[in-house]
Amino acid sequence: MLNPAKKPFNHTKKTLSINHHMDAETLLLETEEAMLKAVDFARQEFSGVRTGKASPGLVENLDVHVSSYGSVMKLKGLAVISTPEPRLILIQPFDPSTAHDIGRAINESKLNLNPIVEGRSIRLPIPALTEERRKDLVKLVKSQAEEARVRVRGARKNGMDSAKKLKTDNIVTEDGQRDLETQIQKLTDKYVKEIDDLVAAKEKDIMTI
Repeated sequence: MLNPAKKPFNHTKKTLSINHHMDAETLLLETEEAMLKAVDFARQEFSGVRTGKASPGLVENLDVHVSSYGSVMKLKGLAVISTPEPRLILIQPFDPSTAHDIGRAINESKLNLNPIVEGRSIRLPIPALTEERRKDLVKLVKSQAEEARVRVRGARKNGMDSAKKLKTDNIVTEDGQRDLETQIQKLTDKYVKEIDDLVAAKEKDIMTI
């Protein structure tokens, strides 16, 4: 399941802002930037999904509430994260006093892993996944991928609407509008395929024993 605490993505994003400086090139750049963000979203979501092997990406974006700092920080900003063994993540905090905060954050996450705090470091064994658990994780990844595709399609709609407005405002011709729509569709196809490729690679990682 997707994290219920996460705010739902707003798919009713307004049309790209058109001003006197907006032209076809700017429109395409903004549209592609929005699609790239959707791919980055998928990549980051996938990195937090377990596979059968240890990976720093599994924990590096974990939010850690550091009591002594009175703030929340990403784990990768608090420690060196390495994988000395195929099924072990080793976390070495820059400040040893944060070790217990890091251990607590891992315990409270949805990773279902048991950190072992040992002095100045935290060992995180990665147990083998059952077949049923692997299938559940593949479903999760596919759900995350679909949310990313929805974001790409949202960027496409915004781009198409903006292209129409450029024509209405006589900034581009009818042929210019058609050219823009063709290029926006090509960008859509490109980034949807990129998401599909990421899903296939992640699914392979999850199902590999």
